[in-house]
Amino acid sequence: MSGPDPDGPRAQNRRSWNAVVGAHDSHRGDLAGFLKAGGSTLFPEESRLLGDPSGKTVAHLQCNSGGDTLSLAGLGADVTGVDLSDEAVLSARYLSEESGLPARFVRADVYDWLAETAKGEERFDVVFASYGVVCWLPDLTSWAGGIEGVLAPGGRFVLVDFHPAAEVFDEGWNLARDYPSGGEQFLLERGVGDYVAGSGGGLTPAGFAEGVGGFENPEPCHLFRWGLGEVVTALAEAGLDITALKEYPYSNGERHFSRMRELPGRRMVPPEDVPDVPLMYGIRVAKSVTAR
Repeated sequence: MSGPDPDGPRAQNRRSWNAVVGAHDSHRGDLAGFLKAGGSTLFPEESRLLGDPSGKTVAHLQCNSGGDTLSLAGLGADVTGVDLSDEAVLSARYLSEESGLPARFVRADVYDWLAETAKGEERFDVVFASYGVVCWLPDLTSWAGGIEGVLAPGGRFVLVDFHPAAEVFDEGWNLARDYPSGGEQFLLERGVGDYVAGSGGGLTPAGFAEGVGGFENPEPCHLFRWGLGEVVTALAEAGLDITALKEYPYSNGERHFSRMRELPGRRMVPPEDVPDVPLMYGIRVAKSVTAR
């Protein structure tokens, strides 16, 4: 276990992510070959919200090892992927080379990258982030304002993430926690886990490989608990227009709770004795063509 963190939560999170990337990648099968042959790691929910990305400039925030980034490149987008983790960006660049799909990958803290990019002239038609995004954000106001700052007039931001309503349950579907709010920070001592292995193939459309077994992360991480209303409000207060807000009674790929049932398309739903609850949400917002 690491000692006290002299650099702050985001630096510690960088270490936790760096530690787990190799384990995640070890389960993803021949992802490069899958992408090269025209495969995609995107789920239908984000694809519908994104629309046709062909010919558009796209910034993919918190892009991890680049599977979704390169899936967008395969659809004709000019994509820039941004991630906190050194190891994830190295993995993404290698995946780009092996698949033959071009994309630019930048190792940067998302807040720093948004602020620096907004100072320059580069603007994006689409900004995109998905799955396990908001829980890493200590400040929604700066995040939303940063997104507004890098969007081109008429551009859109799309977010698909796990629903905060599901956070009130423990693994056995028992009510165990308050609804998230206020960006409450907590330390996850076990760090970022090997959720790719835990998905049992739900997150590996190129085929599941056994890879690293029994991974234990030596680096803890810091998470932040936000409600859905707080996310929507931050984007609206940044001057962005909410054009879609979707809630889904299933989770794509990941099995967050016990006894989840898998439906076609790698959708995970509660067991039959648990009522439907929202497990994911999707937001699409637009930047006005004219200055406010």
